[in-house]
Amino acid sequence: MTSNSTAPVTTGTLQVPGALLHYELRGTGPLVVLVGAPMNATSFAPLADLLAADHTVLTTDPRGINRSTVDDPEQDSTPELRAEDLSRLIAHVGGGPATVLGSSGGAISALALVQAHPEQVRTVVAHEPPLDELLDDREQVQAQTDEIIATHAAGDHVGAWRKFLAQASIELPPGVVEQAFGDDRDPQKLADERFWFARELRATVRWRPDLAALRAAPTRIVVGIGDESAGQSCDRTSRALAAELGLQPVLFPGDHTGFVDDPERFAVRLRAVLGES
Repeated sequence: MTSNSTAPVTTGTLQVPGALLHYELRGTGPLVVLVGAPMNATSFAPLADLLAADHTVLTTDPRGINRSTVDDPEQDSTPELRAEDLSRLIAHVGGGPATVLGSSGGAISALALVQAHPEQVRTVVAHEPPLDELLDDREQVQAQTDEIIATHAAGDHVGAWRKFLAQASIELPPGVVEQAFGDDRDPQKLADERFWFARELRATVRWRPDLAALRAAPTRIVVGIGDESAGQSCDRTSRALAAELGLQPVLFPGDHTGFVDDPERFAVRLRAVLGES
């Protein structure tokens, strides 16, 4: 089922230890949580509108990003902290256990939630989690990440993004990086970017999942990969996770941001994976 209209949105805030979280609710029905890191609720809005036809859909800005403020901007945003944030949000809005779709760093947040609170998650779809700790060449990848962060901290934002995209094996047309990541952007986007590079990126990609806990969890785990992501870094990390858990990865339309680029096709595939089509 799809919808061409925008679902009514209820917004709210929730005070949690160290942060004030912005969240949004759409629709009625079984609870679905859509989460990113650093992507905020706005990125998931088109997909949320589609799913809201027959679900209650919860989206949120992760701590330190956009409308979710933090008490201490020098504190790292770790997967464990973000998992506790999600746990409190799910309890706050009710309707659990939930289906949780996490993408990129949000997929790692979702996996950390399953480890800590498996009773709150019926199904988790971990879409392209950047779990560098599962790679054989993780030491080389970690050194590259340190260089990327240092480049951004030194003020070379475009250079940092070039290095990040090269590490991720993502190619963009000439001139796109300069246009998309220059310093003449919206101040909030620049602040979110600084927080991500300085306080979120390293803690996220160096998180090592408790594979035994994930295997033992009652939660159904789906490892998702974009069907256009072959050869990219998150294709490698996702396949490594699936292999460790004894799962076959599930292909979704598009690449790392397929749910943004083509939410209609992504929603159809997600419903099929959840057994709702």
